[in-house]
Amino acid sequence: MAQMSGTPVLILKEGTSRTRGKSAQANNIMAGIVISDAVKSTLGPRGMDKMLVDSLGDVTITNDGASILKEIDVQHPAAKMLVEVAKSQDQETGDGTTTSVVIAGELLKRAQDLLEKKIHPTILVSGYQKAAEEATRILDEISVSMTGKDKKVLNGIAETSMNSKSISGFKGHFAKIAVDAVLQIVEDNNDVITADVDMIEIIKKQGKSLIETELVKGMVIDKEVVHAAMPRKVENAKIALVNAAIEVEKTEFDAEIKIDSPDQIKAFLDEEERMLKTMVDKVIDSGATVLVCQKGIDDVAQHYLAKAGVLALRRAKKSTLEKLAKATGAQIATNLSELSADNLGKAGLVEEVRIADDKLVYVRDCKDPKAVSVVIRGGTEHVVDEADRALHDALCVVRNVVEDGTYVAGGGSTESEISKRLDSFAEKVKGREQLAIEAFAEALRIVPKTLAENGGHDPIDIIADLKKEHSKETGLWHGVDVFKGKSTDMMKAGVIEPSRVKSQAIRSAAETAQMILRIDDVIAAKAGPPPAAGPPGGMGGMGGMGGMPGMM
Repeated sequence: MAQMSGTPVLILKEGTSRTRGKSAQANNIMAGIVISDAVKSTLGPRGMDKMLVDSLGDVTITNDGASILKEIDVQHPAAKMLVEVAKSQDQETGDGTTTSVVIAGELLKRAQDLLEKKIHPTILVSGYQKAAEEATRILDEISVSMTGKDKKVLNGIAETSMNSKSISGFKGHFAKIAVDAVLQIVEDNNDVITADVDMIEIIKKQGKSLIETELVKGMVIDKEVVHAAMPRKVENAKIALVNAAIEVEKTEFDAEIKIDSPDQIKAFLDEEERMLKTMVDKVIDSGATVLVCQKGIDDVAQHYLAKAGVLALRRAKKSTLEKLAKATGAQIATNLSELSADNLGKAGLVEEVRIADDKLVYVRDCKDPKAVSVVIRGGTEHVVDEADRALHDALCVVRNVVEDGTYVAGGGSTESEISKRLDSFAEKVKGREQLAIEAFAEALRIVPKTLAENGGHDPIDIIADLKKEHSKETGLWHGVDVFKGKSTDMMKAGVIEPSRVKSQAIRSAAETAQMILRIDDVIAAKAGPPPAAGPPGGMGGMGGMGGMPGMM
């Protein structure tokens, strides 16, 4: 609403709310801090779990930051920005989601203190920007390079990512699976090393124990053999991958066939059977003993395949076919006429295995497969789901180090060292930006402080101890030992993390805090009415007529 010559002029739509200046900043900062506090207690090996119940009553029990924030139905726009931080961290590095959100929340909290001291937001933003750039430079400087594919380092990185998970009692077993799986799918293209974790198929099945979780150097297909007479086990298998239907296709337009005698019906059916047999003969002539089809396989075709001793699967996903091609060396045929002995894949053993009430087909003993599978077992659905989330994090951190070749120590040691060096950097910066850089340095100490709090220790004593250790030349990797309640050399303790995780967490937290601090005006449109409830009954409103006289 604006006044012009005494006449009110309507600028914004009726019902629109507007918050300006310090009030808008305070609201946004508070929303960010609340989201940060929601996940803070999950950080570290002694972190607690959250039970999340969605609108349908489905329960998720986890301490994975990305999963928690994905399940929470956040309304405030500034809070949603912190949810985006966790999402981008998860997509980019697969780990460190809680760390990034906790740092972002602390940056906002420190900024709030400086805003109250009349420091302008643009000065804060500029200071945070310089601090983030310097922090990234320091991280590059202190990162340790991995020599070759050091399995000891990779195992340590995988175990560290699972320390805070509820399956930490089995972290050794899962770490070995994660390292072996990633090293199996690594590809070196012109000295550029890549490891696509999408090439690792994860199958979740309830039953048995987490220790029964198994890495299969090949593929596990969540399908069963299509015909009862087909073999359940094929050794030295030759595998055909086809994404065409092995059935008589229906015409795209309506057609009628006039049949005058039973002989014509028989001729019609015989021709259909002949067409199907021709298709099956192409598969058999190629020498294939296993057929995986993306589309359907007709019952008659199944019969002929079974007679020929071919194990067949139908309606496999496109992604499954692509992974099978990577694992077995097969080429996917788009047409049966393309099938030949040259484009078949090979596997030592293909067998159908029953797990509880389900049947799975295992493709084992592939030669140097570039796609593998992990079958996760566990006592309950919640255990299996949490194991899946933990394994995903472990696979991603191993992938990060294999691709980048650099790592740092965990336990808050890296943040403590960067914080110390940022304090020295702040002294060289003139003006009020120095205060923003000091605030950034102090905000990074939230990681060791939170680890100490979650471990049930006094954070003030531990932070003081860390400052003392990091002032020494030998104290570079000193972090919080949550089990002993004191500072320890984390590199010697084997608590290590990828540099990429730390770098992304600091950068994304800083960028989000800067974006929220720049906002000084929030204009929110009036929420629309909820959608009207549908009429009773299932007949588009007719259900309400049941009581009308004379209507049946």
